[in-house]
Amino acid sequence: MRERLQKLISEAGIDSRRHAEELIKAGQVSVNGQKVTTLGFKADPNTDHIKVRGRLINPALSQRKKTYILLNKPKGFLTSLADQEGRPLVTQLIPSTLGRLHPVGRLDFNSEGLLILTNDGDFTNRIAAAKNRVSKVYQVKVKGKPSENQIERLRRGISIGKGERTAPAEVRRLRESEANSRFEVVLHEGRNQQIRRMFDAIGHSVLKLQRTRIGSVTARSLQSGQWRRLTEKEVRSLKGSATAGAAPPKRRTTH
Repeated sequence: MRERLQKLISEAGIDSRRHAEELIKAGQVSVNGQKVTTLGFKADPNTDHIKVRGRLINPALSQRKKTYILLNKPKGFLTSLADQEGRPLVTQLIPSTLGRLHPVGRLDFNSEGLLILTNDGDFTNRIAAAKNRVSKVYQVKVKGKPSENQIERLRRGISIGKGERTAPAEVRRLRESEANSRFEVVLHEGRNQQIRRMFDAIGHSVLKLQRTRIGSVTARSLQSGQWRRLTEKEVRSLKGSATAGAAPPKRRTTH
């Protein structure tokens, strides 16, 4: 059966579908010896020889098995498959025997907490799409004590620069001292460094950021730097949440 190249590249565990498209446009993919740069191009892995950066991916496709890993990411690891600066990568925290996995979404270098890695490109696209609104929960420590008016701005949605405005978020105050405050934040979208930019916009920089839940998936007993396989139930739940595309829950006004 003929399938889009970016899907096949993703399912071979080479990269996410979005990055696979970049590989195609960059001329690093060939089919039967011919370079392909068209994103809509389709190939049949049973009859066509597909190479990425000169490497044949057909063997990986012939034994493709979906793998879903939950990692409790420590601070100081990059959510990427490569880095020109040689910084530590999240993929170095999981065994190479699991095959080539890619992160689902982002968790910045100085943040910690839950991150999913997989070789399932369709799953990645479904979970990462903004319209699908798979909720993510964070514990956030910020400098100083934001006022209730400032927090209300975050709940309604706030401009974070470059013409970007966030969607409404759930923000619950947990505790505070003279020096800092802690909040639980629930997002239904995933902009780059969104929470840090949100709190910067109200003048209270983030000191610590930890993702504690993705959809219905929690760490359970997973310690920092450890990983486990997602259960079939968790995978079904995440796919179901994404497919439903339900509106985010009504935000809480208590604090």
